[in-house]
Amino acid sequence: MPQEVNIFWFRRDLRLDDNVGFLEALKGELPVLPIFIFDTEILDSLSEDDARVSFIFEKLQEMRKELQEKYKSSLAIYHGRPGSVFKQVLKEFTVSKVFTNHDYEPYARERDSAIKKLLSHENIEFKSFKDQVIFEKDEITKNDGGPYVVYTPYMKSWKEKFRNTDLKIHYTSQYLDNLIKNKRLPNLSLSDIGFRTSEIKVPDYDVTPGLISNYENTRNIPEKDGTSRLGPHLRFGTVSVRKMVKKANAEQNKTFLEELIWREFFMQVLYHYPKTVTESFKKKYDNIGWRNNKEEFEKWKAGKTGYPLVDAGMRQLNQTGYMHNRVRMLVGSFLCKHLLIDWRWGEAYFAEKLLDYEMASNVGNWQWVAGSGVDAAPYFRIFNPTTQIEKFDKDHKYIKEWVKEFGTEDYPDKMVNHKEARERALETYKAAVSN
Repeated sequence: MPQEVNIFWFRRDLRLDDNVGFLEALKGELPVLPIFIFDTEILDSLSEDDARVSFIFEKLQEMRKELQEKYKSSLAIYHGRPGSVFKQVLKEFTVSKVFTNHDYEPYARERDSAIKKLLSHENIEFKSFKDQVIFEKDEITKNDGGPYVVYTPYMKSWKEKFRNTDLKIHYTSQYLDNLIKNKRLPNLSLSDIGFRTSEIKVPDYDVTPGLISNYENTRNIPEKDGTSRLGPHLRFGTVSVRKMVKKANAEQNKTFLEELIWREFFMQVLYHYPKTVTESFKKKYDNIGWRNNKEEFEKWKAGKTGYPLVDAGMRQLNQTGYMHNRVRMLVGSFLCKHLLIDWRWGEAYFAEKLLDYEMASNVGNWQWVAGSGVDAAPYFRIFNPTTQIEKFDKDHKYIKEWVKEFGTEDYPDKMVNHKEARERALETYKAAVSN
């Protein structure tokens, strides 16, 4: 007779502590089998040296080792389509309930709906919990019950609700003995799933009091490492958002907290408007006559536009999987406005390269620079890539770090004239939105 268990399915919550769904599973009466699935539906579109896959793999092996050494348990790691994996697991164990945490992206919602249906046919309960955000779905709404599509009122409403919320940290340590006693659960190597170790590493995050207290002063200066690098860790759940919000409150840093609120704003926008992944939120912006010149797109990707701050940002992205937030706005604006290339092309390239790629934020920010999204920049706001240098890198330290040939004959000429490109963009946008 197969062992009777409850399952906890790790996804975007790769940590053992302050994990809501994991704790709920551990508090049950049956031993808990923890699993992770390398989903081929997601992996098949990635390059074999994708740094994010390496990062996930390393974190899983760390968790597995800790469970083996301290609790005589382990973490079962599978590869395949989730439906097929669950059918396999159900042959090996008698499963009572499956626990997991909510995921709000369109594919994840479809996947979870299919798994819930599959399990229900076997009379297995599928229980999912809020974990990766403070507020979700319809918890922050306008007076009429509809979702916010402008950040500032959402942020104010978020803060008001938070003031009346008891922020609870979910400690698991006293329950981890409830894990299945099996140190030899299935494991995989990177090569087993068709990948190899990436040369690009996800950096550790920095939320020390010094960084947070100086965050407002340093976060807009690309040459300074004044950002927390929290993005990938929040994306894959190697850090708890509750602990980060608690820390932002303890340091009384309004700007740092509001960056975390931006993340939740874009998540609820994507939840309520999943079509914005491929369609402009403001429908008339889908009428823009994009030029979509492939050669120009390749120059932009390679950081060879002739505009130093744009090129520095793109080269930093290509070499490290990271780009300073201030520069992201500039390179996005340059692609959409100066080159009139569809924001979806840029969004897809960032999705391929960014270590901290988060669909909700990426789509939201690209639609912002294109002028087509919720709470977007007006289409006539076009960043001047030369004057931006004066504002944010006047000593050229950031540019010189990433564009080694800057100031030499080897540096490419400007691929477009700013004034002409600006006028072309204004005419094109105006024609689209006035129809």
